[in-house]
Amino acid sequence: MRLQIERKPIKVYPDPKRVIARFFFNGEERAMEVVKQVMGLSSKEVFNLISPLLQEYSKRHRNITKILTRHCKKIKPCIEKAGYEFDSLDKYEKLLLGSYFTHEYSIESAAFFNPSVVEDPDQSDLVEGEKRLIISFRAVGEGHISSVVFRRALIDRDHNITVLPAGNYIDEAEIIKNAIYNKKLFLKKAADSRIDIEILDEMGNKLNDKFDYATLRKVILDGKGLQEDNMKKLEYDKILWLSDTYHEISFSRDTDISDRVIFPISEFERKGIEDARFVRFVKEDGSVIFYATYTAFDGAMIMPKLLQTTDFYDFKISPLHGVGAQNKNLALFPRKIKGKYAMMSRIDGWNNYLMYSDKLTVWDNPVKLQSPIFPWEFIQIGNCGSPIETEAGWLLITHGVGPMRRYVLGASLFDLEDPSVEIGRLNEPLVIPNTDEREGYVPNVLYSCGSIIHNGELIIPYGLSDYCSSFATVNLNLLLHKLKSSNCAVSREATVETEEQLSAD
Repeated sequence: MRLQIERKPIKVYPDPKRVIARFFFNGEERAMEVVKQVMGLSSKEVFNLISPLLQEYSKRHRNITKILTRHCKKIKPCIEKAGYEFDSLDKYEKLLLGSYFTHEYSIESAAFFNPSVVEDPDQSDLVEGEKRLIISFRAVGEGHISSVVFRRALIDRDHNITVLPAGNYIDEAEIIKNAIYNKKLFLKKAADSRIDIEILDEMGNKLNDKFDYATLRKVILDGKGLQEDNMKKLEYDKILWLSDTYHEISFSRDTDISDRVIFPISEFERKGIEDARFVRFVKEDGSVIFYATYTAFDGAMIMPKLLQTTDFYDFKISPLHGVGAQNKNLALFPRKIKGKYAMMSRIDGWNNYLMYSDKLTVWDNPVKLQSPIFPWEFIQIGNCGSPIETEAGWLLITHGVGPMRRYVLGASLFDLEDPSVEIGRLNEPLVIPNTDEREGYVPNVLYSCGSIIHNGELIIPYGLSDYCSSFATVNLNLLLHKLKSSNCAVSREATVETEEQLSAD
């Protein structure tokens, strides 16, 4: 019996018109020259330049004057070094200066993929059988910089999916640096990030067991760490960059969820926030919180991180620690198991692991759970989002990489009380790229970061060749029946399928 996969006709494409206004800085020397040029203009010239800019860009950004004023404030040291008092500038001079240090960035210009779906906290005013969803996507723009964006969707009783149109504006969040750091964990993460051990020892002697950002910065400045030679200064800079990976962000309450973008903030994620796996987590007291694991990338190293929110307006962000918090593919179970948090991981890059922890941000002692068995996953196996609880066990959508680095989706089932026990695994892919899905930013790739069950159907959002996104569905009972009747230890020879057979899906 072959499972019937229904591909939905809807596709969500990248939209290059969706832009954010970001701070632009090309160095102090050039900035000071720009300041002098602008300040040499007459008041009339300043007004005549900024007035049409405000009229044009107010149609593209929710509050362009606020953005330009904020960006002008960022160059206050350059303004004062150029010989001008910041507070003596009038509002038009500040706005014009801010415009020279602002550029638009198209967050979706290259790709829009790797979706994850959770139930919207707001399920009001729906008819029976409907569910409101929040879908996160990995949006990629110029320079292959990834960010997290959202869409709201509605699914009806017949599993028809409507993705609601995006708003007209995109907003970045306000960054709040109010974290309290644990010295032991902070210094361990700094060492993992290859920051000079002698400097870390020096810092450790000056910091208390708990400290905040202001204290850390004061210790560095008092120790003249930022005035040292270039190499040593870089190490102190890295410590401050690492502190930026612990923060909170807050979006304005007048934004639609499609208006919100979580863009890289820290230097340790300057090349992207990749593949957020959101999960609706139910606490032991019955309350609900949403977590997401993601991979921060600086161009050379990756750092697994955790997002948490209850309302998708306010987010707390922190790095994950421990020998199990390495590599990509971390996915949290949606509840505790026997009093402990549980997490999927892939620390070696090609096998699935299982971990337990008393602390949400510290993960050690990973135990190998799955290795590739079948030809379509010989290169690697990994998860495609958090395990989903069913009466039959934990349902895990997996990805497998096989010949020609083709990514396909599979499925496995694990015991509810002991997820280290694999009940069954599909011996053939659940979904593979068809002829309409194999061309894109990265050809021959299907990938998902989280699925959901609705009215007896498994809903799988997935990225098509790392370019756009779509949805596939499969009957849950039929899938579970096939998993329970499968033998995941079946011989490889018995599973070899021809390309023609596989493509029939």
